[in-house]
Amino acid sequence: MKKEFTMVSTCLLGVEGLVANELKFMGANDVSAENGRVVFKGDSNILARANICSRYAERILILLDTFNAKSFQQLFDGVSRINWSDYLDEKDKFPVKGTCLSSQLMSVPDCQKIIKKSVAKSLSNAYGNDWLPEDGELHQIQFLILKDKVSIMIDTTGVGLYKRGYRENSNDAPIKETLAAVLSDLSRVRKNHTVIDPMCGSGTILIESALKALNIAPGLNRGFVSENWSQIPNEVWEEERQRAKSQINKDCDFKAFGYDIDRDALNIARENAYKAGVGDRITFEQRNIKDFSGDFPRGTVITNPPYGERLLDIDKARELYKIMGQKFAKKDGWSYTIISPDDEFEKIFGRKADKRRKLYNGMLKCQAFMYFKK
Repeated sequence: MKKEFTMVSTCLLGVEGLVANELKFMGANDVSAENGRVVFKGDSNILARANICSRYAERILILLDTFNAKSFQQLFDGVSRINWSDYLDEKDKFPVKGTCLSSQLMSVPDCQKIIKKSVAKSLSNAYGNDWLPEDGELHQIQFLILKDKVSIMIDTTGVGLYKRGYRENSNDAPIKETLAAVLSDLSRVRKNHTVIDPMCGSGTILIESALKALNIAPGLNRGFVSENWSQIPNEVWEEERQRAKSQINKDCDFKAFGYDIDRDALNIARENAYKAGVGDRITFEQRNIKDFSGDFPRGTVITNPPYGERLLDIDKARELYKIMGQKFAKKDGWSYTIISPDDEFEKIFGRKADKRRKLYNGMLKCQAFMYFKK
């Protein structure tokens, strides 16, 4: 019988529900959404599956234990109760990082030292060796101390899940891949949709929409730090990659169109799309937003226009909003999703959104304004 883990999927604020739903769909158990993360259970296949297939999560961690600690001694003792040799081999690297919020223990460097010391003592006792070389595989230990409650975790992902592997190049201030995937989900992109981004930049929204429509797992072509761990059999990763490949559906009518005034950005976008395996589904063309027209019987517009804190000053950004309001006409079969941090967006755009969703683009609080009613 395979070992079951309790895991944590960290995510952008506001998308916990999406992450919880996709984990349930993957077969995870006891899924519970919290602020900025989702806790769930599963075996090593679910661990690998979550890393390979999650569109919205930032990383997947194993949750080793939770306990209360108001002193360094309580922190040391709580960490020492974990059977560390179940998770780390004698030579493995185990750096420590974390966060303290609203707790008696508020010094992150001191907490790092205490946790490191406790883990080292536990491993030394388990392996009968006072010297731990730490030249093996990386096991990044993470801790969260929130209101005196300590969570001790190990990161299984490595480089964040938003790094799909296709975007080595990008224009200024690109949207995060995970947020682009969220916008695609909120816009209900399906396999027969035509998706348009009239200010596409490096193409991330269109690429994530295509990956979703064709059911291509976003982590299929990248590696994860836990692939090298002795605690997770190599065949698990092979099984999960084969499973993901078997679910790809290229027999669909999805197509996308990306427009931008920057020819260099379009060249980058085109290159990224082919790296992601969806280049044949997306057409890129140099075009100004002023020239936007609904040339198709149906269309799903999703865009992340430049704005004050990102690329343009606020007045120029609002000029774009006004143009979009004029160009994005109400008509059958068309929907529009625009993400913006501007509280005045709807007023400048010219009409109230049919639906809004609070999201974070990095640390910047935004809203996705959705228009779909005729």
